[in-house]
Amino acid sequence: MKILVANLGSTSFKYRLFDMPSPQPLARGGVDKIGSGLARVFVEAADQRQDQIANVADHAEALAVCLQQLTDPALNILRDEGDLQGVGFKAVHADGLTGVHRVTPQVLAAMAAYEDVCPAHNPPYVAAMQQMARARPDLPLVAAFETGFHATIPAARRAYAVPSAWSHLGIQRWGFHGASHRYIGERMAELLGRSDLRIISCHLGGSSSLCAMERGASAAASMGFSPQSGLPQNNRVGDFDPFALPVVMRKTGRSLEQCLSDLATEGGLLGLSGSNDLETILQRAEQGEPSAQQAAAVYVEAIRHYLGAYLYCLGGADGIVFTGGIGENAPRIREAVCAGADWCGIKLDAVKNGQARGEMAIHAPSSTVQVWTLPTNEEWIVARQTWDCLRGKTSASESDKLA
Repeated sequence: MKILVANLGSTSFKYRLFDMPSPQPLARGGVDKIGSGLARVFVEAADQRQDQIANVADHAEALAVCLQQLTDPALNILRDEGDLQGVGFKAVHADGLTGVHRVTPQVLAAMAAYEDVCPAHNPPYVAAMQQMARARPDLPLVAAFETGFHATIPAARRAYAVPSAWSHLGIQRWGFHGASHRYIGERMAELLGRSDLRIISCHLGGSSSLCAMERGASAAASMGFSPQSGLPQNNRVGDFDPFALPVVMRKTGRSLEQCLSDLATEGGLLGLSGSNDLETILQRAEQGEPSAQQAAAVYVEAIRHYLGAYLYCLGGADGIVFTGGIGENAPRIREAVCAGADWCGIKLDAVKNGQARGEMAIHAPSSTVQVWTLPTNEEWIVARQTWDCLRGKTSASESDKLA
């Protein structure tokens, strides 16, 4: 079964194509600058690559032009468009819905209801799914929600202490980056040859979160009701006291909607330093710039805060994994996060940490906790979830409808 996993932005469509059940993608490609009249369309398969410039008006046209490339006899990827049997999406959040679901008008309505909760993600996904469903009603679309992996978190770690009258509104800690954390848990079990592991996954990038896992199941997650929470993100605030908002509104004259937009687009590392690129921030910090030094310090301390909590939550850890663009490529952040942690058995090897590429253990021989860099593979997880859904093999925990 050929499954295409789509990663959408407001003006981009990127994908990987899998021939299930093989985890090796047949092809990858996408479209950039959708709606600009000068969209770049590309596909890579084996040792071949095709690029073209096209006028692509929306995401439905993006899918169509990508399928034209994939069915090109010169590439020998798909025999025809009917060879593609489903499209999977790494969906984020929906009102009253989690797990894995065929995309229906009801699913789209639930996602649209949370466009203000996930303003960077839900609007482009809902619009693109609607366009594709209209253009290709014969092609099954599947939404694999990031929150589904965290359904195993105990109730005491999911609940907010909100008024009881809110209990039916779904106001709780949901957790996100589920596909990434799930992959890390599974891959570490393969690498270490054990299933009874306590793993703390540090997904650090433009969007960052930590997850504590026991036996591959989520036990705690740093993000809460929305992806705006937890660690500072590239331009999203992270943890924040909502009672500060009336003060900001009163002193600036800005509305609640304007303040929320500020927190979602001008906060995080950008708000602290004026840049949302961590490499730039670290370079400026080394040059002695105070705002960059503060941004790096706030980010590291937030990671250490959750890491310490999860060590207590799990009663220790067998492994700590750094993944994502920052987690894999910023040795200075890994060093700062693990600094002074010998007391709990965490000790980096400075040389390995500086040289880490791909899947690599970077802990010192004396460390009782293994520390790894490990590229995540969210697309493979979504492809597998989509494949199971289309075969009717989605488990009850993967198709939850919650109040």
